[in-house]
Amino acid sequence: MKANIGGIDKVLRIIVGALLIVATVAGMIGPWGWIGIVPLATGLINWCPLYRILGIRTTGASVD
Repeated sequence: MKANIGGIDKVLRIIVGALLIVATVAGMIGPWGWIGIVPLATGLINWCPLYRILGIRTTGASVD
């Protein structure tokens, strides 16, 4: 798995994912907020399977 998520994309995914999870735990939003696990995880591992399927890469490197 080569990284396909760049710097700004990574930071935004981690922030949005964490905020959704915190809001869910705090009872501010419903259980759908657990979807924040997806952007948080993909941001932490620098790899998004959907980006791979669509041929998107925000790292600035060329596509394989």
